[in-house]
Amino acid sequence: MTLPDLMVNSILYFFIPLWIVVGFGDWLFHRLTKISETSGIKESLLHFLMLGEIGIPMLMGLLLEINALVLALMILGFLAHEATVLWDLRYAADKRNILPGEQIIHSFQELLPLMMLVLLVFLHWDQFIALISMNGTAIFQFQLKQDPLPPSYLAIVLASTGLMIALPYMEELWRCYSALGRRRVVLSRRGQDA
Repeated sequence: MTLPDLMVNSILYFFIPLWIVVGFGDWLFHRLTKISETSGIKESLLHFLMLGEIGIPMLMGLLLEINALVLALMILGFLAHEATVLWDLRYAADKRNILPGEQIIHSFQELLPLMMLVLLVFLHWDQFIALISMNGTAIFQFQLKQDPLPPSYLAIVLASTGLMIALPYMEELWRCYSALGRRRVVLSRRGQDA
């Protein structure tokens, strides 16, 4: 197996599955610390924002040829994700207990996309150099992969992401929304009793 093959396989069969498992673990910690009763719907919406900032570039990497445009969008997605992480932590830190295990999971959620991005930069060094130097060889168009990933692999990754990331985080958002409604009812009743 060549080094590029090893790098691709590490992304596909180690980093992406681990990212999915870690995302599910983060959701479990949110349940444990009762996000719906503490930091609430705002933090849950920030989680969806972060998922999009990382998930969309990851999906592009699975489906599209990696060129200067895709690398640029991946880099921007990662930087946006990091900015949103800071926003999320500043918001949530004084509203709920962020347990040590959740903090470790957050480290993985930040480092796994960075490690995958670095590997992709190395694998597509010519396009990365073309991107940063704007030397005319940079490709700025979306192109489906010439050698697509197996449909079974894509189906498993998408199904796993749906079951372990999208559905749990939608459940979290629903819990936060329901708790917000309950708090409004309680405040309304208190106002009527006064």
